[in-house]
Amino acid sequence: MRHHTPSGPRLPKPRRLFAALPALALAATGLLAVTAPTATATAASDSAPHSAVATKRLCAAPSHPGEMACLALARTDIAQQATPAPDITPSGYGPSDLASAYNLPASAGSGATVAIVDAQDDPNAESDLAAYRSQYGLPACTTANGCFKKVDQRGGTSYPTADSGWAGEISLDVDMVSAVCPNCHILLVESDDANMGNLGAAVNTAVSMGAKYVSNSYGGSEDSTDPSSDSSYFNHPGVAITVSSGDSGYGVEYPAASQYVTAVGGTSLNRASNARGWNESVWGSSSGGNGAGSGCSTYDPKPAWQKDTGCSKRTVADVSAVADPATGVAVYQTYGGSGWNVYGGTSASSPIIAAVYALAGTPAVGTTPASYPYAHTSSLNDVTSGANGSCSPSYLCTAGAGYDGPTGLGTPNGTAAFTSGGSTGGNTVTVTNPGNQSSAQGSSVSLQIHASDSASGQTLSYTASGLPAGLSVNSSTGLITGTANTAGSYTATVTATDGTGASGSTTFGWTVTGSGGGCTAAQLLGNPGFETGSAAPWTASAGVIDNSSSEPAHSGSWKAWLDGYGTTHTDTLSQSVTIPAGCKATLSFYLHIDTAETGTTAYDKLTVQAGTTTLATFSNLDAGNGYTLRSYDLSSLAGQTVTVKFTGTEDSSLQTSFVIDDTALTTS
Repeated sequence: MRHHTPSGPRLPKPRRLFAALPALALAATGLLAVTAPTATATAASDSAPHSAVATKRLCAAPSHPGEMACLALARTDIAQQATPAPDITPSGYGPSDLASAYNLPASAGSGATVAIVDAQDDPNAESDLAAYRSQYGLPACTTANGCFKKVDQRGGTSYPTADSGWAGEISLDVDMVSAVCPNCHILLVESDDANMGNLGAAVNTAVSMGAKYVSNSYGGSEDSTDPSSDSSYFNHPGVAITVSSGDSGYGVEYPAASQYVTAVGGTSLNRASNARGWNESVWGSSSGGNGAGSGCSTYDPKPAWQKDTGCSKRTVADVSAVADPATGVAVYQTYGGSGWNVYGGTSASSPIIAAVYALAGTPAVGTTPASYPYAHTSSLNDVTSGANGSCSPSYLCTAGAGYDGPTGLGTPNGTAAFTSGGSTGGNTVTVTNPGNQSSAQGSSVSLQIHASDSASGQTLSYTASGLPAGLSVNSSTGLITGTANTAGSYTATVTATDGTGASGSTTFGWTVTGSGGGCTAAQLLGNPGFETGSAAPWTASAGVIDNSSSEPAHSGSWKAWLDGYGTTHTDTLSQSVTIPAGCKATLSFYLHIDTAETGTTAYDKLTVQAGTTTLATFSNLDAGNGYTLRSYDLSSLAGQTVTVKFTGTEDSSLQTSFVIDDTALTTS
């Protein structure tokens, strides 16, 4: 047994002394991932740095499968205002605030139609919209001038029964579209009730009436019929459909889980003295129960463009925008309201993102616009702090660099991330996708990439990333040539840029098959379960190879135990192997993490690498009960000698143990 010396402001603990605690006790200590909470009738943000604010849900929680609830939250701790005099400013963020926070163009989207799909009727929708737009000096948007249109779910004027809760949702939705895209037209489609079948029919009507952008600010529990609803209501290529991720913290709702929609999470948005002038964090808290929804779907398949590895099905969300009522938006509502109020919820973020899509331009025919941000992550504000609950793997509920569940890839920074071609200038550059490619290892390649520019006389230059080893693109002609040297699966992106700086991109797969007709299946790692009682052929820090009973092995008696001292410490475990050319290769291992750390800070970390590639990073936030199988595709490293390395680092106090067993690097 290792001996530990107290260090730092927190009392350190020896290596895991609580392995035998029952699951209930583990959950109480925060060491066992907890199930996402269900929606509650009220929500109040307690995300730092804001204190809780009093809110009310505008719509009752769903009472049966297939029923949806709107996701708007109204502040009840501030007085509502009647239509203000010109020298009175409504509370909450307005159009100029959102344009500043998200770097949005002053004028774009002219003539584009954004559809709002909601249940029930708001008889004051048009007059309330007029008051909002007048207050902020936006151009009139009325039935008379053709800018605003309200229809029932069949496209007619037999409006459903009026409902004060859904009227608030409608006010929030049309106001947010107005704020972000003042030149857009608005089509309000009201379904007969809040059942998915009728709301879905309203989505279909919106698309049939020509809307290329459809916002849905509602959600309900997932069920086994969701994939069928996907096909019936949301599979509309070339149409940007946005859906709120939910207001109850960690946990997945439908239709945000649909593989065909852009699931929109939520943030807390605050002014800051940084270069942007704003900062954002996850709306929610690590205690869960309120905040932006996120997580791993139970039923919906994972779309091809989503690449996170901790969820085999659809992960929510994709992108995000302000949703915290404590940093909410100004909304004007008179049916069921008394004028101006501050609203929040992911009901605010969904229409914001739908309107950003409209500013970005018409989606490409046959594409799924939800995939666009994944091709242009640098054109988003990455949100890296905050959480909406406790979960494993932690990125599903905790923000970090890159993709995470509550905020997806981040929030808008201009409109480039929401275009099919990623246009960044006044012109539009379109790159034709050549389709997925396949080449034999050692073969010569010649692939012409074609691109066009909306402006005549422009000269395009080409760059490429992710091409198979041995291939390159001619910067002047767009011709990809070379010899495909290394077998594996690749994701290539080719970008064309014109003289004004406008650019467009396309992404496609490229498989290089091995020579010799295949690969012999094998397990390449030596001493994979550490049962020899020594490290070789692994190289390990002293004491890492362990058979003590205080931390059981996954199988057999021995395992690799990194860290667990409760003091500043680093442990490593590594082995070099050669992956044969032409092979598909997979690294797998069983990992158990326990910790004495608390809170939402990643104090202690385990990094997994293959050569110079970091495959995964775990921390005390990923602690859980028992072992979890982790696996990673190393096929792109075929034909190379690589070092598989685990590095565990621990801070000055409170132990975290990273326990690894039954490793394998298999080829096929």
